[in-house]
Amino acid sequence: MSYLQVEGSELKKIRPNSRVYQRYYLLDAGLQALCWEPSKKESDKARIALTSIREVRTGRNTETFRTSGVYEQISEDCAFSIIYGEMYESLDLVASSAEVANIWVTGLSVNPGVSSGKVEHRFKELQRVREKVCGLMLDNSSGVKDHSENKRLIGRNEQVTKQEFIEVFHAICTRPEIYFLLVSSFSLYLSNFCHHSLFFYYLVLQVSEETSLKLIQSHEPSEEGQQQGYLSLDGFTSYLTSAECHLFDREHDIVCQDMSQPLSHYYINSSHNTYLIEDQFRGPSDISGYIRALKMGCRCVEVDIWDGPDEEPVVYTGHTLSPPLALRCVLEAIERFAFVASEYPLIICIENHCSLLQQKVMWQNLVKILGEWLYIDAPNEGESYLPSPYALRHRILIKGKKLVLGSNGEDGEVSEEDEGAEMCQRMKARFQLLKELSDLVTLCHSVRFIDFPTSSISQKPWELCSFHETLALHLAGESPGDFVNHNKHFLSRVYPNPMRIDSSNMNPQDLWKCGCQIVSMNFQTAGLMMDLNTAWFRQNGNCGYVLRPAIMRQEVSYFSADTRDMVPGVSPQLLHVKVISGQNLPKPRGSGAKGDVVDPYVYVEIHGIPADCAERRTRTVTQNGDNPIFDESFEFQIILPELAMVRFVVLDDDFIGDDFIGQYTIPLECLQPGYRHVPLQFLTGEELPHAKLRTVSLTE
Repeated sequence: MSYLQVEGSELKKIRPNSRVYQRYYLLDAGLQALCWEPSKKESDKARIALTSIREVRTGRNTETFRTSGVYEQISEDCAFSIIYGEMYESLDLVASSAEVANIWVTGLSVNPGVSSGKVEHRFKELQRVREKVCGLMLDNSSGVKDHSENKRLIGRNEQVTKQEFIEVFHAICTRPEIYFLLVSSFSLYLSNFCHHSLFFYYLVLQVSEETSLKLIQSHEPSEEGQQQGYLSLDGFTSYLTSAECHLFDREHDIVCQDMSQPLSHYYINSSHNTYLIEDQFRGPSDISGYIRALKMGCRCVEVDIWDGPDEEPVVYTGHTLSPPLALRCVLEAIERFAFVASEYPLIICIENHCSLLQQKVMWQNLVKILGEWLYIDAPNEGESYLPSPYALRHRILIKGKKLVLGSNGEDGEVSEEDEGAEMCQRMKARFQLLKELSDLVTLCHSVRFIDFPTSSISQKPWELCSFHETLALHLAGESPGDFVNHNKHFLSRVYPNPMRIDSSNMNPQDLWKCGCQIVSMNFQTAGLMMDLNTAWFRQNGNCGYVLRPAIMRQEVSYFSADTRDMVPGVSPQLLHVKVISGQNLPKPRGSGAKGDVVDPYVYVEIHGIPADCAERRTRTVTQNGDNPIFDESFEFQIILPELAMVRFVVLDDDFIGDDFIGQYTIPLECLQPGYRHVPLQFLTGEELPHAKLRTVSLTE
């Protein structure tokens, strides 16, 4: 909280009649207005909106001061005046010390009313002063001014000087909440600089002196500050907007989790019908879908293969109007981008609908194009778990149907795997499977799910069940504990309900909470669900694999995602979040008819197991997208921190319907405590240029 807002100050108010009033001045709760306790006569004038402030003038430099009978008794360093309103009224004040006066002058000088939209006014004031000075200089002895010479001199000084520009630039760019944070945290150091050890201890809880000095060398613009290990307000601002002060902990920008555990112990970033780039029925197919997904860290892609013309297999969704792609081109794109974003194993889910003749071509293309990256080693019958992602680096696993043992090297019949058929309510058929294709399937053998008791008895670690969304959610609701235990040993893949023709997405956390590793998402569809998916997989260097919570991996543990109680062996956390301000919030896309200024507010959302899900919102700040001050704090009790994510959503308050401005989603485990900036993103995931929130967060 800001020094002026919480503490306030007793200041002397000077009136033209030489009267002096002692008043208590402070900023209101939203840092929107200067307030004081009024007398009966001024009860309607005891508040000045910060946006109405025209100038904050230092010293005894107003008519009220000059004509006051106490002028000589007032220290020049302690006096200042606030010029405000359309009529340029003045509030003339005297502080108890020069230090207190400096806090008020600097703090009010960088408020949104002075700095935002007032640039032209500031330069006009500079010009007005020049004209006045020139006019005084040209008074002759008779008191008559030489106006022609006056104009000539003014014209010579039309250009703004470097120093004048710097002063106005600082007034615009220095943010009031940063200054107030500085003076509130270090009120013992009211000079221009703050000692590094105290400063960084407050901002990042605790860092070494060596780290503090390195940060000062990086961000302090003055040589004096760099040499003496001190940080000025400019250096402070530079630090707060730098990568070091990002909400996201940069340690998670690289792989930081144990990658030597079994494959079933990880969540795996997965896409659904990767070749589709719009809807599921008639939208276009494009190789760019694979390229985009792989570059985003996706580690499981889907390829539906059908007989094509000229004995060349093609990729498309059966029973729909989506156009086909040549399988060869799809495999070439996968080969090129398979390990661009991650070295860990890539799973290709093949849905095979081809004749034996074209299955032969499919097999030839897989072997020729993907080559040595294909993992074809037979699993060890004695193993209870799959190999680790580390052991499978730069390997491609084929997920699909496999012939039963003892087929004597011949092709055989298997049940068809056809997700699209469910949309048409068609019974799954059986088809002939090429033996060579069957042999490419080793660690991801598709099998039919019957029930959890059957799986616990007969399923092998390398056998994988696919669930459509409706069935998976039913199992998550009816048997959440059994689902978690099932996923300790076996991979589970969940794909969207075939009725999601618009390519909308399920909530991945509804399945992650039960330990489902492969929750397939329509990467082409932006929104909350993809925000959650993208943010979740950033926490481990965006490598496509995230280690599941220990409670979901330990053999002897039991966890039900529907619990409302404490989880045995897991320490709950209390998350404190303070939304301080926004910066450069743009108009929502497509809202041109709603005016030039937004009325923003912020939602803070917690996503996780049901017991942890919560949301709180700030008040609306009207007509301010440049520097809205929210200054609101929230607390959240989180039972399972390892599955929790925090999402900041900024909306434009409008009576027709609130419009989306930007969002940022982050796993709780990646959240850096202390004063941080939060970069906002479009719904499509691109960063909003210069748009940020400022927050303080802490977990305990």
